[in-house]
Amino acid sequence: MKMAILGAGAIANKMAATITKMDEVEAYAIAARDLDRAQAFAEAYGFTKAYGSYEEMLADEAVDLVYVAVPHSHHYKMTKLCLEAGKHVLCEKAFMVNAEQARDVLALAKSKKLLLTEAIWTRYMPSRKIIDDIIARGEIGEVTSLTANLGYELSQIKRIWDPALAGGALLDVGVYLVNFARMVFGEDMTSVSSYAVFKDGVDMIDSIVMTFEGGKTATMQCNVNAVLNRTGCIFGTKGYLEITNINNPEEIKVYNEEYQAVRTYAVPEQITGYEYEVEACVRAIESGSLECPQMPHAETIQVMEIMDGIRKSWGYEIPVLE
Repeated sequence: MKMAILGAGAIANKMAATITKMDEVEAYAIAARDLDRAQAFAEAYGFTKAYGSYEEMLADEAVDLVYVAVPHSHHYKMTKLCLEAGKHVLCEKAFMVNAEQARDVLALAKSKKLLLTEAIWTRYMPSRKIIDDIIARGEIGEVTSLTANLGYELSQIKRIWDPALAGGALLDVGVYLVNFARMVFGEDMTSVSSYAVFKDGVDMIDSIVMTFEGGKTATMQCNVNAVLNRTGCIFGTKGYLEITNINNPEEIKVYNEEYQAVRTYAVPEQITGYEYEVEACVRAIESGSLECPQMPHAETIQVMEIMDGIRKSWGYEIPVLE
């Protein structure tokens, strides 16, 4: 299956470093707005084709699957472009700027009978099942609450600090927190509240509290102006588990009610962690499915709706690219 990357920024480089080591796909084409940049990228990773425009790459009939790696603000336009060209799409998170855009592109994909899925990598990783199994076995008793944080010092990254690029903490790192809480507690959310600190027109620090059926509560913070420890903790009636780096779990440790570490679960070795979402796309396409079970379309829309509601509670609306 020939895979192409649309955009040649940092995240595109990480995906290229992944798929060049995979057997399931061929690192076939790269497109950037500048041909020299695309050619340098193709040479660095051994891609077959380099294009100086997105439209030119999408006209290549050999391309099967496109990874959309442009800033959030451009996901909607570029995803539509890919679908109109008849290509299956793996779109980087956050999927779109808002739920309206998400519903629109997912409807288009369905009408075209094409796969479209969100590249929220934590949904596809083996660590998700490890955590689910620990909870299902009752190792920490009945789960009642969780805490999590995720943050990086990203003040030099233009897409983070530019409102026109749909910048801010929520779409970049907060989306992982919302997904983390829903992966643990499910879809029966009863309320969400949030507070944000703004600078230069974007949210820098977000505090989010989500409650679920039965009073289960997730208390979380994200930040794009500080280095947080990225730890997630899930608390139960008989103990708790601690996840090192919720953005790409490295170790999962179980503690008993005496606060003693009783078990440690290692996470399987990986290329970068991106391979799992690509593998899921390949399986879905080969089976004729239009979505990946790890991140169903309904869940993608629900997460976007939650983030829309959070921003509405702040009185903030992201400028939308026409």
